[in-house]
Order: sequence, then structure tokens, then C-alpha cells
Amino acid sequence: MTDSLLVERAEGVVTLTFNRPDTLNSLTTELKVAFRDELAALATDASCRAIVLAGAGRAFCVGQDLKEHVENLKTGDPLATVREHYNPIAQSLATMPKPVVAAVRGAAAGAGASLALLADFRVGGPGTSFSMAFAGIGLSADTGASQTLPRLVGHAKATEMLMLGTKVKADEASRIGLLGTVTEDDDQVLPQALELAKRLATGPTHAFAYIKRTLGASGHIPFAEALELEAEAQSRCGFTADHRNAVESFVNKRPIVFEGH
Repeated sequence: MTDSLLVERAEGVVTLTFNRPDTLNSLTTELKVAFRDELAALATDASCRAIVLAGAGRAFCVGQDLKEHVENLKTGDPLATVREHYNPIAQSLATMPKPVVAAVRGAAAGAGASLALLADFRVGGPGTSFSMAFAGIGLSADTGASQTLPRLVGHAKATEMLMLGTKVKADEASRIGLLGTVTEDDDQVLPQALELAKRLATGPTHAFAYIKRTLGASGHIPFAEALELEAEAQSRCGFTADHRNAVESFVNKRPIVFEGH
């Protein structure tokens, strides 16, 4: 592990914090490798039932470290990091079988914004902003933004944000679906994200995984296949201890406790 990525565990929640505040948590190879590998491990870690993504200091993450990228431009494939790092990170977040909450304090730009969009929930504050900064340096989009952004805000707004680099501040971000929660104070962004994650960590982990799977498939499979996928998900959830115990508790008027299996 590296100091550029902090990993904290409490009450079933794993908090991953980008820890390069002096550079607004820009992404170096070291940080991307640590983040990629930690996500891969968490996907099969039964003790992790929810994940929080956060940034140290006054920004969430402003994307690629451009000082490092200047050196990459001298190589034969300056954007090799997309396939080597960003794609695996995006795939892990998109398929993570447990809830992911992004605590988006301050700026989320470029790949940093893309990472926030891959979370299931986004909590922001008055100072939160999203900027798809790729075109501003002559690039397209990566880290899944071409998929996630239009699903959240629609094709027209996604085109505007990607081509014009339009910065979307907290109020508009909330209105168009980039933020689910906006706190009154930026200092409350992480505490509220953690509170939400702890709530999710006490929920039916397997059911959450299948909800994510069915929602993820909804935009590109025929309706009949969606019905079959739902049937398969319900069948698998039906065999979980969480489902059986929840039904028995409900019928017997006992508090429902989900243990994640």
C-alpha cells in the first residue's frame, strides 16, 4: 500500500481516500495502481459491505496528474494508462457487488469526475463541482464517462459537459442527477457519506449486488432478457440466509437484521 491511498475500515465500511491534497488528489501511476488493486481485493472481501470514496483536503479528485503525463508523452503510447489503470478501475467500480458512495467534496474533474459517476451514491456540498475536463487538453473521455454521464444527465447535457468542459456546480448537479445529497456545509460531506454507507452496510448485501447487476444491464438488453435476469436474481436471493431470516422476522414481528449472507 502507498501513502497516496488511505484505507480505513469501520462497521463493515471501507473508506478509500485519495491522499494527495497538495495536488488536489491528482492521479499518479502509484495511486492508480494502489486504487486498482484495492478495489479488486474488496470485490471478494466479505468483511467489506460498503465502500466510500473520498479525497483528502479541499478536492475530491481532479483526474490525471499532468506533470507525470508530460513524461508519458515521451513514450510510444502516452495514454497506455487508460487500458492499464483506468479501465480496470472503472470495471471494478461498475461491477462492485456492494454499494459504493462517493463523498464529493470540492472539485471532481476529468477522470476524478468519472470515478464519482461510477459510484452508486454521490454526496456533495456547496463547494462541489463536476468538470469533464478532457477536451480542454485535447482528449476524449475515459473511465466510463461516455456511459455513465449520459445515463445520469441525458445525451444533450453530457455532450455539452464533455465538449465544452462546462463546470457544473452543486445546485445544478443536484438538479440534473449528479448529486443525490447536498449538505449545508462542505465539512459534512464525508460524515454524511459515511452515515449512508454504514446504513447500506447493514442491508442485504447479496440483494444489493443483484440490484446493481440488473440495473447495469437494463440499458442494453431486450426486455425479455431483463425479465429472465430479474428471475435469476430473485432465485439466487431467495436462497440467502438474509432473505429467509428477514421473512421469518417480519412474520414474527421481530426486528430484521441482515448479516450479508
